[in-house]
Amino acid sequence: MKLTPMMQQYMDVKERYPDAVLFFRLGDFYEMFFEDAEVCSRELGITLTARSKGANNIPMAGVPHHAAEGYVNQLIDKGFSVAICEQVEDAEAAKGIVKRDVVRVITPGVVLNSDSLDDKAPNYVAAIGVKGRGVKNEYGIAYLDVSTGDFRVTEVSRQEELRSELNRIEPREVLVPKSAEALFGEVERHLDGVFFRPRKNEAFEPKALLSNIAGGARLSGDIDHDAYFLEAGPVEKMFTHVHDFGFESPDVVQQAASAVLDYIVETQRGIPTNVQEITPYHAQSFLVIDESTKANLELTRTLMGGRRQGSLLSVIDKTVTAMGGRRLRHWLNYPLVSLDAIRRRHDAVEELVRFPALREDIREALDAVYDIERLCGKISSGTANARDLRSLLSTLAIIPEVKEVLSECDSEFLVELDEDLDPCHEIRDLIDRAVVDDPPVELTEGGLFKAGFDDELDELLEISGNGKDWILRYETEQKQATDISSLKVKHNKVFGYFIEVTKANLHLVPDRYIRKQTLANSERYYTPELKEMEERILGAEDKRKTLEYQLFQELRKRVGLEVGTLLRTASQLANLDVIAGLSELAQRLEYTRPDMTEEPVIDIDEGRHPVVERTLKDERFVPNSVRMDPEQRLLIITGPNMAGKSTVIRQVALISLLAQMGSFVPVKAAELGVVDKIFSRVGASDNLARGQSTFMVEMTEAAHILNNATEHSLVILDEIGRGTSTFDGLSIAWAVAEHLHDEIRAKTMFATHYHELTELIRTLDGARNLSIAVKEWQDDIIFLRKLVDGEANRSYGIQVGKLAGLPEPVVERAKQVLENLEGGQFDEMGIPMAGRKPGEAPEPTRHHNPNQLTLFHGGASLSPGQKAALETLDEVDVNSLTPLEALNVLNELVQKLESS
Repeated sequence: MKLTPMMQQYMDVKERYPDAVLFFRLGDFYEMFFEDAEVCSRELGITLTARSKGANNIPMAGVPHHAAEGYVNQLIDKGFSVAICEQVEDAEAAKGIVKRDVVRVITPGVVLNSDSLDDKAPNYVAAIGVKGRGVKNEYGIAYLDVSTGDFRVTEVSRQEELRSELNRIEPREVLVPKSAEALFGEVERHLDGVFFRPRKNEAFEPKALLSNIAGGARLSGDIDHDAYFLEAGPVEKMFTHVHDFGFESPDVVQQAASAVLDYIVETQRGIPTNVQEITPYHAQSFLVIDESTKANLELTRTLMGGRRQGSLLSVIDKTVTAMGGRRLRHWLNYPLVSLDAIRRRHDAVEELVRFPALREDIREALDAVYDIERLCGKISSGTANARDLRSLLSTLAIIPEVKEVLSECDSEFLVELDEDLDPCHEIRDLIDRAVVDDPPVELTEGGLFKAGFDDELDELLEISGNGKDWILRYETEQKQATDISSLKVKHNKVFGYFIEVTKANLHLVPDRYIRKQTLANSERYYTPELKEMEERILGAEDKRKTLEYQLFQELRKRVGLEVGTLLRTASQLANLDVIAGLSELAQRLEYTRPDMTEEPVIDIDEGRHPVVERTLKDERFVPNSVRMDPEQRLLIITGPNMAGKSTVIRQVALISLLAQMGSFVPVKAAELGVVDKIFSRVGASDNLARGQSTFMVEMTEAAHILNNATEHSLVILDEIGRGTSTFDGLSIAWAVAEHLHDEIRAKTMFATHYHELTELIRTLDGARNLSIAVKEWQDDIIFLRKLVDGEANRSYGIQVGKLAGLPEPVVERAKQVLENLEGGQFDEMGIPMAGRKPGEAPEPTRHHNPNQLTLFHGGASLSPGQKAALETLDEVDVNSLTPLEALNVLNELVQKLESS
């Protein structure tokens, strides 16, 4: 196929980005060709056309450039990457075809435009380095939100730890080495909505990355690479910091960090300067929450539908800034295990609870704060406009007010926050002197700068302003000279300045007017003096626009040099917003400060479930008290379905978690020891996509708990063994409970319908039976929701079924079957009555326990002696027999049986 020069240019660019959908700028449209056009037509629902006909037919689709963002977001949400190819030279100065190049690649994990992101959620791209190819591997994890510069690394040693950590991070994309791609199949199946990208092995080599940055592939066009992107030196310092942190396998962590940065270089043509540092951490330095626990406790999204609304985060989030919302989410995913650090946060929250006026002043000030972190992302990538700088200015202007309020605080956390909060006076003054109060969005049309900022610009503005005054005077003079009252001096971009006269007044037009354009109802003219002034005015305006664009680029670079300071300030504002939000939460919902202790105890007085209590409409939430310690570490909780067992055990876990993230908790009072891990095994469901049945899911989660829990852990179990036969399930549940009590000694809450487990208190000294109280009323039950001592004597399953709407015949038949099974009723043929429908068999003739052996077998085929023995037994009153009479009866029975 013979290609035009433009199509050849397209093919050259596409060859460098084969895995991305290429948005190729042509005039006012982005055009896609060949397979990319077909993908966009299918995924975006846009028309597929053709550029040529016949043998040179090229599939083509396009979108307007001003509406491209919405189409790009649709593709990103579906997991595609989009390469944006722009003109990178002035079309008027171009010789031949205009030069074009990819200015950025947008992927699910690499998005800079804040309008395309969730304000209160990070957008991470992660990478995994791996050492070893056997059962025991070492993994390094690095993840970066390029929109904020948040860059973190850690290490884990097992694949289940890797899954749990990625689940806490919630990345959009995960980069893995192509050579180890097979290792991550199971991890990928456990992470819904995350896109895994195999990458060449060289991407995981720090030396290759540093060499690439030092060699510096530079972007064509007017962007100053050195002003907006990191050089090799700062990046090398990041790797050194990782190596000095104390990881067991720092090289593997560096590999992951290298892969993330390599991806950023590839997609953004460099590493933006807002990526200031790497934050290393040990996963064990925070409360460990595995993937199952995070899902079961619905920390950031609901089990049903995966929505934020209805999650714990949706209830506790009282932040007023986007930065605070993201920081709160991080605190929730990474609760603390340091008692001192937890108490510091509690002290700060308590101070703002005790002094509501301070809290209100802080929250009112923060309500006007813009997202500095993402503004820095735009500044660092060279995409910030004048309005972004004004938003930054208005935020910096608030900081002195915030510091004045904080100066009245005494808690250590807030005092240190005040000290670290930089008002950035120089940046603020610079932007305030430069940018007009209400600048335009576009940077190339002028109108960005205030008078007095630049002398040359002021001169051009004066020429332009004076020229416009001259135009007004000239129009008045021409009206008087020609006696044409409707004469107008006008201007447009095509024809410049001209004199417009209506048809009715053409006879008054003087000969010195030179015709410029004829319209239906008027004529347009110019004069030599008007032409001369036009050249002066338009020349000044063109120069002004060019100069303003250059000045703004310089201003943006100067602000960009202070990105590190700005990000530190943003971090402190985020922390302050979280503390003030948690204080507001405590005040609004009557949360109480827990007494955090070194003792291994969980003592909750009238605790409440933070989410359930906010969703109840028709009934009052009933609080419950729970105490656990080494002497009372296994609580076996029985009671009917829907009574509240699951709510009680979940709320204990959530109260512990909230306390360790730094929040007050929904209790009347609480004494809480720090737990290192929270495990949850709740409910039962198939996971067919992963090839696991209900029972396999149960056993996998139980095995994970038993293999990882410690004596400092909190374990909540809601049914174990319900996915198999009764005796198998009971046996497993019994053994699990014993192991948690005897071997691990973890604090465990075990909700179950296996009433046999209540017998564990006879053999386990740290076990205690609790139940959820109910009240029976006219064959119905009323849930009291109250946790009380002792075991439940029934499960009330049929009553719950009735409440759920089972048809009355089904309910009645279930009652009959239950009576048969519990009473061991058999018909005269020895067949359980449970298998007979009403009217099919005579009334039962005897009862026996189905777990006890019968004296006789055969039913209707009893021998005469056996029948005689039974008749004798029926006549005997065992309660009135003397020992001698009992021996005589027994002898008589033996003789009758032997005679048969």
